[in-house]
Amino acid sequence: MSDAAPLDRTVKAPFDPKAFLTRPAAGVTLERFEAGWQICTQGEPADTVGYIRKGRVKVATFSNRGKEAIVGIIGQGQFFGETSLRSANTRTATVVALEDCLITSVTTEVMLSTLSAEPEFSKFFMAHLLSRNTRLEEDLGDQLLNLSEKRLARLLLVLAEQGQDGGRPNEINLSQEALAEMVGTTRSRISTFMNRFREQGYISYDSHGRKIQVYTALLVSMLGL
Repeated sequence: MSDAAPLDRTVKAPFDPKAFLTRPAAGVTLERFEAGWQICTQGEPADTVGYIRKGRVKVATFSNRGKEAIVGIIGQGQFFGETSLRSANTRTATVVALEDCLITSVTTEVMLSTLSAEPEFSKFFMAHLLSRNTRLEEDLGDQLLNLSEKRLARLLLVLAEQGQDGGRPNEINLSQEALAEMVGTTRSRISTFMNRFREQGYISYDSHGRKIQVYTALLVSMLGL
């Protein structure tokens, strides 16, 4: 009679990247941030990667004189702070919640080990990097080739998440100063364009001009997409 131990025929469940990013575990922390709160700050130790489960954040860098430059607005289903994976000692940008956000923070050590051990997570993360790279290329082409009015229209379309349907307006909460910085023009020109877009029925906004409702179907028509 053989004394050999029975074979373990348990089938390992497929790795689910989204489940990994929505369950607390060693090195994985689920956090909530209210609108206006800083999620991470330029210059602090870069030891985690963030994943947005809900909400939208602003990514900005600051000069030595304190001048802010907005380098991106990113939303649900996207990562930020990836520079910590390439041995960056400090964060190169400040991330601020534009609305109430649910964020998963994964330590660099756990992120790297999971990328190495789980091919499904590697593919999930790579898809994010490719999408981000495509967006950066489109932004550069837009900045170099299009007039500022069209750049603003495209920016509003991107921020309003073009993929949503139903004809409902999608809300953006950004000042005209922030939009001017991202488009690369002056606030007065942004104000002129915004008024024109509102008259044409592409957008609506409150008296302060911050809560902007974007009618994506109309903007798509304007851009000829």
